Formats: sequence, structure tokens, C-alpha cells
Amino acid sequence: MRIVIAGGHGSIALLLSSQLATLGHNPVGLIRNAAHAADVRATGAEPVVLDLEHSDVPTLALALAGADAVVFAAGAGPGSSAERKLTVDRDGAILLADAALEAGVPRIVVVSSIGADGFDPESDDVFQVYLRAKSEADAAVRARDLDWTIVRPGALTDDGPTGLVTVGESVDRGSIPRADVAAVVTRLLLDGSAMRRQFEVTSGGTPISAALASL
Repeated sequence: MRIVIAGGHGSIALLLSSQLATLGHNPVGLIRNAAHAADVRATGAEPVVLDLEHSDVPTLALALAGADAVVFAAGAGPGSSAERKLTVDRDGAILLADAALEAGVPRIVVVSSIGADGFDPESDDVFQVYLRAKSEADAAVRARDLDWTIVRPGALTDDGPTGLVTVGESVDRGSIPRADVAAVVTRLLLDGSAMRRQFEVTSGGTPISAALASL
């Protein structure tokens, strides 16, 4: 499978690329900084320089041509402004979904955030704007005629993978290693599980494949 990952230099994206390449698939990492190409290539992925904040649907659709699936794993990152939470975390995800439609790519997986729908609409706090961006992006993706899955992980850590998770429409707040989030996305892509489902995920006691099959 050829899988295009937006936010290709992010921690989850690099782990995902490595997992997919190891399994014999062809990941493509979209990056805005050409200096990151070597890091992406080291995972076995093909780097493509494309800035979501300065692109449009036709341009991005060209980059998606021939893909079997796309993954939105981009984010403005810690310390970024509220404005960039909207232009990257929200608008970037919507742009990817629209470009997937134009390119004829049927499958999209979005890495979102636990509790995204609980944002305070009256607040201009950066974290609340981040949650709003994720919530609005998720709603827009759900409205597209795509085989979407929205993954809402808990607090992300750099701990080693456990392969054990808790999933559900809503789960208790908790953390999860980025490596396990990448493994969840890998299973979603390869198994076709949780199609048109949105779920939260934290570390837990159930193997990933079994947890996803229960959704």
C-alpha cells in the first residue's frame, strides 16, 4: 500500500512510517522543511516537500495521486500560536480530506485528541483553541464521503510501546506512548478496521488488534 502521511516529520509519523516500511508498504511523508527529508528517508519513507499552510486542493491532490490511504498526523506543535492551531490542526486536516476526495483516495485516518469536543468556545486560551481546531477538523472529515477513522489519543509520551490499549467512544483520561498510537494507525490501515468510527484511546490491557475489532 502507498500511504501518504501529512506531518511526515512528526514523532508519530516517523514511527508510523517505520512500521509501514518494515511491513513492506510504501509510506510517503509530507514535510514543509526540506532539511527534514533525511530523517523521513531513514524510516523507509519517501519525503515530499509540501507546506499544508501554503497549498491548495489541486496541488495537494497531485501529491496524493496513486495513494491507497492518507493519514493526518500534522500539528502546529508546542509553543505555536492559537492562529496556527487553526491553520494547521484544523484547516490542514480539512485540506487533506478534500484533496483525498479529488485524488480518488478512499481512506483517511486522522490523529486527533482526546476530549476534543469539550473545548470552551468562549476561551482564547491556546489549548482550548487547539481542542476547538481538532473538534472542527474531525467534524469536517466526518462530513466527507471518505472511509474515515478518527483516532483521539490521550496524553502522548515517549515511553516504549506496550501493544496494549483501552478504546471507546469516550474513555477515562490517561496517557499513551506515541509508538502505540502509530501501531493503532498501522492496524487501522492494514486491517480496514473501525471504518467511519471515531474513538478515544489510552494505554490499557487489551491488545491493539482485539481492541480495534471491538469497536
